[in-house]
Amino acid sequence: MNQKVIVRVLLGVLALLLVAGLAVQVPGISNFSFSRNQGTPALRVNGQTVTAEELDRVRQGNQVLSSVREGALGEDFKTVVVDQKVQQVLLAQAAKDIDIKRADVNEEVRKIREQNNLTENKAWTDALSRFGYTDASFRDETRTQLAIQKKLEQIRASAAKPTDAEVQLYYDLNPDAFKTEPRVVGRQIVVSDQKKAQALLKQAQGGADFAKLASENSLEGKDKGGALGDVENGKPRPVAAVALPQEVATAAFALTKGGLTDVVKSGDRYYIVKVEQYLPAGTRSFSEARADAEKAVADQKKNAALETWFDGVVKNAKVEVLDKSWDYFDPTVATVNGQNIRYATVVGTIAANPQISQVLAQGEQATQFINGFFKPSVVQSLIEQYAAPTIVKNLKVPLAGSRGELLQGLQAYGARDVKVTDAEIRAEYEKQKANYATPASANVSEAVFADRAKATAFRDSLIGKSVTTFTTLASKAGGTVAERGAVTQGDGKLGTEIDAAVFGAKAKLAGVGEGSVTDVVQTGNRYSIGFVKDLVKASTKSFDEVREELRSQLLQQKRQTTGQTFVTAQLKSFKVQNNLQKVVADLDKRAAANAPKTPAGQTNATPQNGSSDTNTNSGTGTTSNDGTKQP
Repeated sequence: MNQKVIVRVLLGVLALLLVAGLAVQVPGISNFSFSRNQGTPALRVNGQTVTAEELDRVRQGNQVLSSVREGALGEDFKTVVVDQKVQQVLLAQAAKDIDIKRADVNEEVRKIREQNNLTENKAWTDALSRFGYTDASFRDETRTQLAIQKKLEQIRASAAKPTDAEVQLYYDLNPDAFKTEPRVVGRQIVVSDQKKAQALLKQAQGGADFAKLASENSLEGKDKGGALGDVENGKPRPVAAVALPQEVATAAFALTKGGLTDVVKSGDRYYIVKVEQYLPAGTRSFSEARADAEKAVADQKKNAALETWFDGVVKNAKVEVLDKSWDYFDPTVATVNGQNIRYATVVGTIAANPQISQVLAQGEQATQFINGFFKPSVVQSLIEQYAAPTIVKNLKVPLAGSRGELLQGLQAYGARDVKVTDAEIRAEYEKQKANYATPASANVSEAVFADRAKATAFRDSLIGKSVTTFTTLASKAGGTVAERGAVTQGDGKLGTEIDAAVFGAKAKLAGVGEGSVTDVVQTGNRYSIGFVKDLVKASTKSFDEVREELRSQLLQQKRQTTGQTFVTAQLKSFKVQNNLQKVVADLDKRAAANAPKTPAGQTNATPQNGSSDTNTNSGTGTTSNDGTKQP
């Protein structure tokens, strides 16, 4: 929810810089526009002209912002376009004191040309001209971008060092950041035949030497007795769940007291794991984690320094609208103890939300959803963020970071004593038990006969034999075969009777080679036999298998609820004014006034979320006492 400066990239050249919520990325050719002012003057930012063409390039460079030109959303996205461009210009102006060497510019241009296969001079100049640049003007833009990068690095470097109290509290409030994964010490046997796997499992259950069985039979790790990890001093090293296929890991890590798994199928292989020791997840001690905690706090303080610096840059800026079609709507949407929250910050946050494209696809309902859900949520979050520094100061809590990071820290601080009991975990397991059930599945072929006697005779002829051509044999016996393929119990691919014969509690399957056959079942006036391969019985994960997963879920839920309650209580002492309802009403009036006029007798068929090349906007926006816009 932090304020963002987004510079769109087509031919990117430098790494992403995280700027206390300002996502600043140095652009390539397509969106360089800081020093160019050729075209129709649209804005003046601290005396510097911004053209309509530059603004339009910002809009065209963003699929979301260019998708809507009219209505309330069109007004919102125009505000985002202008705000982004203004902040780009402000960054460039703030970095004018930075000296960038010609050699540095030349090196960056060389990288761009190589990365975009533009090493030939003609290809390079042609590419530049398509975006309205010469080699010289492009190098000027590159110099500006490098200056911004260096300026931001200087601001970050000026941040104060973390204190011991800040580092300790960060460690205490972020235990998940310092957790070690659960691990197991164990061995495995991997084979490609299910019957062989079952036979080996019986031997292991009977007390046979598992390492020896693995050395003699396993397709993996046989040279180390099936050890899951490297062997040191005759004992396998612990491994995390990622060392095993997902299905196998689930079974192995459920054995918290050690033991043997059943045969577990994964892909075309069958696994048996012997867990010799289970090592639960833990948390690194403060001394072990101190360096990581200190780095995290240092980054937070750098973010805070950048945020404070850029707030000052924006606060002192003056923006004049020269072209009425680019007049934008940026009132104060809320105040927190006298601090103003700009509407542009709200709509900029929404435009950057990864889900916004899906919302816009809803057509006319998009505006209602954005106004009814997104905007209230973002405004409330921003109110809490703007209050966070004062809350931290009043509580004398050694938290650090940008407004957003301070809010997260306060929520964690308010929920620091939250615990989850075993009884709560058990109750949640019973509530979600159905979610942990896996239905039975198999590959099924169904042979249908008109006569029961023929069906029975055919079935009996298969018992005990190695059947590899069920379809051919059934056809020769007078049956009609349907290949049902991969089937899950109850998915409707099988008739009720044959489904029960394959998966039901009373199903009687007889082994025939690599598969098995069902009893003969009547389906209407026909008689069916199912040939079943790769049968996996229905199962439900045990409580022990999902205990830690549920504990983590419940703990996170309780922390979120408790932390939010804590912040809400702290906000009661603040003077907060939320103007969103009035702002949205004013926005609707503005959008209606700026809507294209439809000639009498014609119908305006332009959809709410459609794209239009015409935008006849008008309005007053928000102005300072001297008549200039405040960004």
